[in-house]
Amino acid sequence: MPTEFLDEYQPLLIKEVKYRKQPKLPRTQLLLAGFAACIGGTFQYGYNLSTINAPTLYVHNFINETWRERYQVDITENALTLLWSTIVSVFTFGGLLGTTIGGTLSVKLGRKGTLLANNTFALLAALLMGLSYPTGLFELLVVGRLLIGINAGISLCVQPLYLGEIAPTAFRGTMGMGTGFFITVGILTGQVIGLKQLLGTEEYWPLLLATTCIPAVLQLLILPWFPESPSYLLIDKGNVKECKEALKQLHGVSHCDDELEDIQKEKNNLTGFEASKPWQLLIDRSMRWQLLTVMLLNAVQQLNGINAIYFYAEYVFRQTGIPVDQIPYVTIGSGACECITALTCGLVIESLGRKVLITGGYILMSICCILLTLTLSFQDSDPIFPYLSMVCIFAFILSFGLGPGGVTSILTTELFTQTSRPAAYIITGIVNWTSFFVISMVFPFIVIGLKQYSFLVFLVVCSSVAIYIILVVPETKNKTFLEIQNEFKSFNSRKAHNADGA
Repeated sequence: MPTEFLDEYQPLLIKEVKYRKQPKLPRTQLLLAGFAACIGGTFQYGYNLSTINAPTLYVHNFINETWRERYQVDITENALTLLWSTIVSVFTFGGLLGTTIGGTLSVKLGRKGTLLANNTFALLAALLMGLSYPTGLFELLVVGRLLIGINAGISLCVQPLYLGEIAPTAFRGTMGMGTGFFITVGILTGQVIGLKQLLGTEEYWPLLLATTCIPAVLQLLILPWFPESPSYLLIDKGNVKECKEALKQLHGVSHCDDELEDIQKEKNNLTGFEASKPWQLLIDRSMRWQLLTVMLLNAVQQLNGINAIYFYAEYVFRQTGIPVDQIPYVTIGSGACECITALTCGLVIESLGRKVLITGGYILMSICCILLTLTLSFQDSDPIFPYLSMVCIFAFILSFGLGPGGVTSILTTELFTQTSRPAAYIITGIVNWTSFFVISMVFPFIVIGLKQYSFLVFLVVCSSVAIYIILVVPETKNKTFLEIQNEFKSFNSRKAHNADGA
């Protein structure tokens, strides 16, 4: 029988599996395992994104006082700006470092083992940042932010792996949404803790930065009670007994055999294959479209204008007449809306599917870009336009949380098999962090040069990626990793056949 026939019809053959009774709700053990992974993972990442904003003025004063004590002269404004920029941006460099080692560690130590070991960076960072003020060493802030950046890079690489591999097929999307949801919860928590009524004061700012140890301690206390990824135990370690025990704990006795059968099929399909290195994945023609898709989605996640929205939010809130001292509370309100949207997305993703949510999110963001450009252009012509701009800002944030914010990491998990998944996360992590760094450097110049018309750039980005998803990305809802891989194999074969014909 021709191999082309097998490639084309293998997905149909696989689907001729007996109908399985899917659980209606995920087990409590599965949800608690996901919580344990997320609290020290993407929650920690989101928390450290927001807590650094509250003590900006106090850290400036601390650096100036320390400089004066050392050198008997005030630090220059340029030097102060450079030091503060280093403290903030070294987090990105740490994230890039963490990403490059996260995939390798996840193969050597396991997904759970890597998440637990990763807390070492968070605890050291908390200690150094907390001691910076008492010791008079602002350099500790730089080292602490570097370490917590490494922690974030490893978490964003390994946590989605763990969530995707411990979840049954029926709840893989719901569990995967934990990545985006806990980022938003972490950001919101950091905004609340950073209020002046809590730890956002000159007296308590070192304690605020040191609270990054709390999520790490919680993960170290909770996660050891839950098993390693069943896929890792069977495919990477070949341990059938531990895999079955893990499936029983996470999925229940009645469903563990079905999931074990799926993992065994994936293992059989990967016989003779070793874990791919990033450079091997880059030159693998059979993975070309999967890799191109996730690289594009991860880059666009940073380049879609969400950072511009937060930049313009404070300006628009001022224009509506909101007092300056009340703006932080409005910002917290926008963060709470994003959390609710991410939670809603997690509840409906298994019924609507990944493709509908992420495509719909980017289409809605494109519409918001058009409306926001118009309302900002007429900001001073009528008192109603600032309020319309505020509505557009909230709509953009909600649209981002609806799909692109959470579905991107799920697709990175689902479009690859066990041997290529860690390498894929290394590559997409590098793309993500590099895009984050580029947009943070270039974005101010875009805003200065184009002003409100900068959203037309983001309109092109969002609409283009929506079209790409519609044309290329398959729906992955309720499909095993092997079924998704075979669907892409058919797609790759058709593209290669068309290219040869041309």
